[in-house]
Amino acid sequence: MASVILKREQLEECLQEANPLSHISVFRHIAQLARRIDHTCLRPDATRHDVLRLADEGKRWNTAAVCVHPCWVAAARAVLDSSGVKVATVVGFPFGSTTTRAKRAEAEAAILNGAEELDMVLNIGALKSGEYERVESDIRGVAEVSKSAGVLLKVILETAYLTDGEKVEACRRAERAGAHYVKTSTGFGPSGATAADVRLMRAAVGPGVGVKAAGGIRTLDHALEMLRAVASRIGTSSTVSILEEAQKLLTPAQA
Repeated sequence: MASVILKREQLEECLQEANPLSHISVFRHIAQLARRIDHTCLRPDATRHDVLRLADEGKRWNTAAVCVHPCWVAAARAVLDSSGVKVATVVGFPFGSTTTRAKRAEAEAAILNGAEELDMVLNIGALKSGEYERVESDIRGVAEVSKSAGVLLKVILETAYLTDGEKVEACRRAERAGAHYVKTSTGFGPSGATAADVRLMRAAVGPGVGVKAAGGIRTLDHALEMLRAVASRIGTSSTVSILEEAQKLLTPAQA
């Protein structure tokens, strides 16, 4: 019982709500949490059925975005159009090793199909080689495309492969190139988001750049850990179970 109370208090604190809970404030809490989540399905075997279900779930819970592979953008957009839930997709995914020209073409095609947010993977190998100008130029190439279309750009670092110094350099280069967010992971690397990385990335960028935590976030506890580390957005495929757990914690006990 003590752990349940503590978790509930942590959730309230993370969502910056100090008033006693009522059914109305519970709704606000869940809505606030949902609007911090990108509901995601990037499995290589994701089917049309999986994508349509994901979009329906994102619409029902009113998440910030639904993130799908580029080939499913139009299908997701058809479900989410006018819902307020954005359609996000990936560029240079998952390794970041395609050319800038290819990434730009991928971004342009995704936007034409209805993508409203892009999560691009930076050139990890170039970063590890110390070729920072090349990394920045690569990001800027996609940022030019996204900016001209009014589309939000997130840059995935894949932190599991990087030193702390490389993470900081990548964040600074991403911000300079015009990214709106820096993001921890693809979910396909050796490990995913950590609170330490989120804090480091938050400190490395200015207040106008968000930090997205993604990779391995499957429980409410882990989501709260990322929010306490001041993540602006969370990417997860476990959105429904996380929100349902939060709903149970925040709903007043019935007499």
